[in-house]
Amino acid sequence: MRGTRLAEGDFMSNFKSYRARATFGSTAHTRLALRVSATALAAALILPGHAAFAQSAPSTVTPGTANANPTAAAQVDAVTTAADPTPQPADAVPPSSQDAVTQSAAPQDDATGGGDIVVTGIRAGLESSAKIKRQSVLIVDSVSAEDVGKLPDVSIADSLARLPGVTAQRLEGRDQRLSIRGLGPDFSTTLLNGREQVTTGDNRGVEFDQYPSEFFKTVNVYKSADASLVAAGIAGTVDLRMLRPLDQAHRIIAVSARAQMNGIDKLNPDGTRYGYRASATYVDKFANDTLGIAIGVSATQTPSQDERYNAWGYNGTGTATDPYVIQGAKPYVQSNELKRYGGVATIEWQPSDSFHSTFDALYSHFEETQRLRGIEFPLASNVGTANTNITGVSDGFADEITFSKVHAIQRNDYNQRKAENFSFGWNNDLKLTDKVHLNVDASWSRATRTDFTLETYTGAGYQATGPDDTVKVSQNSNGTYKIVPTLDYTDTNIFKLTDPQGWGYNGTQAVVQAGFLGNPNFKDDLKSLRASLNGEFDDSIVKSWEAGGNYSRREKTSAYKSYFLCPKGAGTNCTVTSGTPTSAAVPAEAVIGTVPLDYLGVPAALALDPLYLYNNVYTSSYDNRPDSLVRDNTVTENIYTGYAKITLDGDLGGKPLKGSIGAQVVHSDQRSDGQIASVVDGVVTIAPASQKVTYTNVLPSATMSVELIPLGFVKVGASQTMVRPRLDQERVTQAVGINVANIQANNTNPGLNPVFTSTGGNVNLKPYQSTNIDLSFEKYFAGGGYVALSGYFKHLTDFVDPNNSYAYDFSSLLGALSPAQQAIVIANGLQTGVVSAPANTGRGTVLGVEGTFSLPFKALTSALDGFGMFVSANYTESEIKYANNPIEAITLPGLSKLTGSGTVYFEKAGFQARVNYRYRSSFLAEVAGISSTPTYRTARSEGILDAQIGYEFQSGPLANFAILAQAKNLTDRPFVTYQNGDARQVIDYQRYGRDYYVGITYKF
Repeated sequence: MRGTRLAEGDFMSNFKSYRARATFGSTAHTRLALRVSATALAAALILPGHAAFAQSAPSTVTPGTANANPTAAAQVDAVTTAADPTPQPADAVPPSSQDAVTQSAAPQDDATGGGDIVVTGIRAGLESSAKIKRQSVLIVDSVSAEDVGKLPDVSIADSLARLPGVTAQRLEGRDQRLSIRGLGPDFSTTLLNGREQVTTGDNRGVEFDQYPSEFFKTVNVYKSADASLVAAGIAGTVDLRMLRPLDQAHRIIAVSARAQMNGIDKLNPDGTRYGYRASATYVDKFANDTLGIAIGVSATQTPSQDERYNAWGYNGTGTATDPYVIQGAKPYVQSNELKRYGGVATIEWQPSDSFHSTFDALYSHFEETQRLRGIEFPLASNVGTANTNITGVSDGFADEITFSKVHAIQRNDYNQRKAENFSFGWNNDLKLTDKVHLNVDASWSRATRTDFTLETYTGAGYQATGPDDTVKVSQNSNGTYKIVPTLDYTDTNIFKLTDPQGWGYNGTQAVVQAGFLGNPNFKDDLKSLRASLNGEFDDSIVKSWEAGGNYSRREKTSAYKSYFLCPKGAGTNCTVTSGTPTSAAVPAEAVIGTVPLDYLGVPAALALDPLYLYNNVYTSSYDNRPDSLVRDNTVTENIYTGYAKITLDGDLGGKPLKGSIGAQVVHSDQRSDGQIASVVDGVVTIAPASQKVTYTNVLPSATMSVELIPLGFVKVGASQTMVRPRLDQERVTQAVGINVANIQANNTNPGLNPVFTSTGGNVNLKPYQSTNIDLSFEKYFAGGGYVALSGYFKHLTDFVDPNNSYAYDFSSLLGALSPAQQAIVIANGLQTGVVSAPANTGRGTVLGVEGTFSLPFKALTSALDGFGMFVSANYTESEIKYANNPIEAITLPGLSKLTGSGTVYFEKAGFQARVNYRYRSSFLAEVAGISSTPTYRTARSEGILDAQIGYEFQSGPLANFAILAQAKNLTDRPFVTYQNGDARQVIDYQRYGRDYYVGITYKF
């Protein structure tokens, strides 16, 4: 065996950095920016000065001090929202910095009269969110505790998706991936009580399934930057805030339970359509209200039924003589069951005005089981034109096609994901002098995840042998295809456990792949320590100062293991040449029934128990393909952040002015460990690899808020922000290919016919950087109503091209070749090969406008007391280009040009009702491709309608007892993707159905 003689780290450390820059401009963008500014200014000044909208200016707590609390503007307890609660001591994480981002204010009495007016429920949530927005010098939108969970929110992402400029991509019927102002989850960060969090996902983007919505008091989405906001994102920063027990007026004991039913009957015999949600909360104070505790627990079992369709693609050019013909199709029925339970706890201690300590803990256990059954039909891509008979052509598509010689693959799959998430934080604030505070904050979070993805295959025979099928397909109005086969796909006399198409290949030779198992493991660990000093100035527009530092160490390990599954018997490693059985009969014990595929024309398919097959019929062989072996990697990041800022509080031309000016200095020390795999003449060689990189970024920021008219604000922000690339792009691992067939003296074009190729990550990637300008005009009026119009501009640099390639000298790998081969390579200059790896070659702009209108109808007439509406819309344009293609702009993942959300509600005398509709235009969605590898496809526009109705008893023995009914996705909107920018070329069609809930809540 010949090795590749790769010294640890040599390969990647010798990679040359390839970066290119181009300058792009757009007069259209400039015109849009001017229109946004002019329109926003007009809207702010034209708002009516009618008495119904009048309100006195708010008094404020000094920003930047230990008493500044981002949720103090909405100090509402979990039961009711008092109109005039007293501002409470600082929130954690840390109050002298993170909490100063949102300046506290003493909430005002309702403008319609004096006295204590208690508002609860939906209106309380909207009023609380409006106060947070009004009192912050930053551009921020919030969801408050009275609002979270009021729609059928499986996770906090459901609540956030209703905010202005925030959209969610549905996966398995649940909102999971958030985009903020057109930028996907890779460009935002998520904090818990101000602290950066790990994730159970493959990269940095948080999967919000791990966070039950019941656990949070307030969720803030910051859309502009502040020097004290550590670990902020380019798109925005989501900060999840837990309840603070010392802020509550009295003891709280609350329990709730909901039953759930999916609108689609169970599609698999071992699935279910019924689920539940339950939670309990206990909050109390002791020792003369100096010690407080808050405990919450939650349990969820959420089912879903999915009718899935996937097309392989289309042959043809879309003409009458060469119409589009489907290459293949994969209809499935899928039954999911999500189980999640967890708990939170907070201990808060404030023995004196000089010391305040808060400890937080969160635990979440997540387990999702998916059962998928269906059939893969290899059609035009496999049977050839001789076995393809087209009848009629309409609009470039074949009307009806009959395929013969079809050898389909039945699939019975079982996927299970188990994940755990821990998060701990301890914050201490010490008053050193009357005007100087020291704050120290320590935190640790860890997430672990294990996947078990099992595929099993049945067919009429091995490698396209046995009875073949004749299949007639015709296009449906929704872009899918009706598939009518001839064979009975429930007949175990025909179908066997086998490799129906002979696709099995282990990198060196053919294997009998009658199934496949993926078993990846992930661990994400983050420790951080933060300290800051803050103080006040007397009699100056410069109100306060703050300086601090943060150290964090993050280590993410990804370990991928996969196996070929073949029938037990003779042979070794499932290889064909060793005599492995090519098929096995389906045991009767494995048959649990059938599944319906009649929604696409197939009467039924076999329903087998894949776990029985795995445990009793299959044997396994380790997948040692180079591409599989090099996926294991560990990325370690040591991040040192220093920051300083001053806050302003004074007058500008007689107008109240607030703001902050500061900067961060971020030093990153990053290391990636993994392996490099190569294959020569059927021999796979593995070598360890490691590489380090360091870089430093300076990130200035400035924000200003001027009250031009009473309760009419202009907010301006300018900043530079950054976000690190995806972790899978930073890996050192490489899969090296050596094509000995190209070692030829007459190989005159090694660029097209390289001897050496390599694919993998790039440790030298720099963070995405963005220069941002944010502008917002906001006018507030009584009862939580307001109108806001915002414009934003982002100039992005160091944008990562994930498909970049460049030439590289592979001379260090010549030792893998024979002396004769080396001589030919050297003599003909064939050492130069092609590296495919991400690189920072992109740059461009994101430009948009965002509007919000919240109106309690009581402001119009008392006859409409209790009614109200909340409407928002966002329009975004982008122009990002890579250096290797400076003409054509790319589509940003997650960007919908137009998004909107509208809510109409009624709440009075215990009754409440709300209807919400949210819309997003088409966008580039991240979906699972072959072997669950992430890939991008264009998703069709969608509108989701949710509703709720409920009643809370106001008096008598049932006082504080509430009942509610909710419905999600009333429009039964499917998730649809397509290719080539042609909405007719449907690739994915997934129907999730409606979800219905009924529940009760009781507060003691």
